[in-house]
Amino acid sequence: MSTVAVTNLKHESATGNNIILDSSGNAAFADGSASTPSITNDGDLNTGIFFPGADRIGFAEGGAQCGEFDASGNFQFNSGYGSVATAYGCRAWVNFNGTGVVAIRASGNVSSITDNGTGDYTVNFTTAMPDANYSSAGQSQGIVLFQGTSSTTAYRVNTYTFAGTLTDYGTVNIAIFR
Repeated sequence: MSTVAVTNLKHESATGNNIILDSSGNAAFADGSASTPSITNDGDLNTGIFFPGADRIGFAEGGAQCGEFDASGNFQFNSGYGSVATAYGCRAWVNFNGTGVVAIRASGNVSSITDNGTGDYTVNFTTAMPDANYSSAGQSQGIVLFQGTSSTTAYRVNTYTFAGTLTDYGTVNIAIFR
């Protein structure tokens, strides 16, 4: 196998430079578009990566924009609603057994559950939130009430019967959005 040393390579087309490889090995690509992405494979020329503007990286599938990292670093995508919009991610979630010895069945970014007493739990995060200004959603066999004691590292939650009594439930689901 032989190698070729290349410095300052340019491939030009009628519309300008499509790719530039400089002497440091950095590659620069033309901006492209959703219908003709800059970076693609040779079998699917309308699916790939393009650059829709300054400090933006776009993703195309079938000639249509399906995602983008915008100039603020937000990830935006089209999940079938007809346009690309900012995605607000679930930063933590947990499904746990709240009866007897509390046990996590499945989770994301939750390190443990603290059992503070009947129907009173603290969800502990593996990776801290950027601040305590997040939103939560929950579900159990009864009523889930989210306490006002949230922090960057944990969130406290209570489960009640429909009559308003704290109680443990076999299935509790919590999701944290930020």
